[in-house]
Amino acid sequence: MTSGPTKFEQLKASSGHLREPLLSELGNTEPNFTENAVQILKFHGSYQQDNRDKRQKGQTKDWQMMLRLRNPAGRVPAQLYLAIDELADRYGNGTLRVTTRQAFQMHGVRKENLKEVIGTIVRSLGSTLAACGDINRNVMAPAAPFTKGGYPSARQLADEIADLLAPKAAEGSYLDLWVDGELSYRIKPSAPVRKVKARQSEGGVFSGDAEEPLYGATYLPRKFKVAVTVPGDNSVDLLTQDIGLVLFCDPRGRPQGANVYVGGGMGRTHNKEETFARTADPLGYVAHGHLLDLVQAIVALQRDHGDRQQRRHARMKYLIHDRGVDWFRQELQENFFPHPIQGMRPEPKARLEDYLGWHRQDRGLWFVGLPVLCGRIAGPLKQGLRQLVDTYKLELRLTPNQDLLLCNIGSAQRSSVRSDLAAMGIETPEAPPPLARHALACPALPLCGLAVTEAERVLPDVLERLDGLLHQLGISRPVLVRMTGCPNGCARPYMAEIGLVGSGPDLYQLWLGGTPNLSRLAEPYLEKMPLAALEPTLEPLLLAWHGAGGRISFGDFVARQGRPAIEAMLAAV
Repeated sequence: MTSGPTKFEQLKASSGHLREPLLSELGNTEPNFTENAVQILKFHGSYQQDNRDKRQKGQTKDWQMMLRLRNPAGRVPAQLYLAIDELADRYGNGTLRVTTRQAFQMHGVRKENLKEVIGTIVRSLGSTLAACGDINRNVMAPAAPFTKGGYPSARQLADEIADLLAPKAAEGSYLDLWVDGELSYRIKPSAPVRKVKARQSEGGVFSGDAEEPLYGATYLPRKFKVAVTVPGDNSVDLLTQDIGLVLFCDPRGRPQGANVYVGGGMGRTHNKEETFARTADPLGYVAHGHLLDLVQAIVALQRDHGDRQQRRHARMKYLIHDRGVDWFRQELQENFFPHPIQGMRPEPKARLEDYLGWHRQDRGLWFVGLPVLCGRIAGPLKQGLRQLVDTYKLELRLTPNQDLLLCNIGSAQRSSVRSDLAAMGIETPEAPPPLARHALACPALPLCGLAVTEAERVLPDVLERLDGLLHQLGISRPVLVRMTGCPNGCARPYMAEIGLVGSGPDLYQLWLGGTPNLSRLAEPYLEKMPLAALEPTLEPLLLAWHGAGGRISFGDFVARQGRPAIEAMLAAV
């Protein structure tokens, strides 16, 4: 017998399409929202946090809000960047952060300033709608603004998917709350997207709720993530997405269709074996003209079949794991998507692209990729970026590697921009320290309520220690390192060659065996490794890798050695 709806599902259903109790609580004088309002607030792009460094027994928590923007393919126009840069100083903690989903995040906003901050973002032609919550999140695509090949079509498809999957009724609630219902700020999809979006009210895709035809009153069982890329470019960590699309184009850059991957996801919970990181399965190849219908059909399938009883089991990866991708494909075609799904097209071997350094964007235009460790923009870097963007009216593009690209630099401006970057201490953006180049960390302490230990604040020291160890052992080849303060996997540590996943104060699970091109899951080897034991723990493995010639990546070496051999090396420490 099926259980009734959970408390959380009931909350969504009774919220008036994500309006209450948030709207009522915005008007009170309390420094924080109640738990129910916090859950609805997420759909509006914000999490409630407190500064855990300032917690004192018996004292009120230092309540503040984290805001996350909606930036499909990581695009941030100059006007929007200048607005959020100023907002971070005036109402936040003076920093911005590039997320691993190509969006900006702002910390430290007080409840009483939240409407002013979100309203200013909307009036600056940005949005935070659906940046969090049980809904489609920011749609990823290669950030590079190349005008040749398949890159323009991939960026366009990401924009179209973002508009296609934007909620209808909840957008009205969003504008009512933050800009007093000013409808001129509504998302304005292109004509082809509007045509497909109209089919959300038809057949199996229809939720039964005319006001919210795709999502219905309870939206999705859990968050949902989509990425688009071109063959060979895995800057978007494709296999970690609910839907991953590899878009094929003809020699003139016109889109033909896409290989479709489904069921990836990183989040898990320690000591809960029923939760796990998972890479996506190949679903098949779909013609370009049917891709938007396919995407909204998959969302509808997950809406109807995803687990709404156990949130820990609610992601689409568990549905596909439990029932199989063949069942998923059959269900999709029988009830949601009437068009052909063909066999996968061959793809070239993927690379983790980062676009750092100077690149030709188009005739007469350049872009430069700047490395930003952990994505944190603060202090002189933040001041210098504002000056550059303001002076040259540059568009920003954010990468899944937490770096940023300054775009639309005219050939006549290139020398000046290069000099300005050098004055900021960025003389060789194409050559950051090798270990830092692709390392990621989540924010963790002090603001994330889920963190059990440090990540962003200690990553620079961890990389310095690892670099010293590699140098001591005579190893010049870099290793892909990712670090999180809890098992939820926001920095996608389970794809790294060395993944450090917080399991307690200064304790980490050690994951090994991912790949530099993000094509294979790592495996857990140690449950509670003290961070102080990092070097003695890894030294035998690195020595063995070096002794074997070091011709393959460290992750491939771990995988080829096999679990018993790696465990024996770790046990010998």
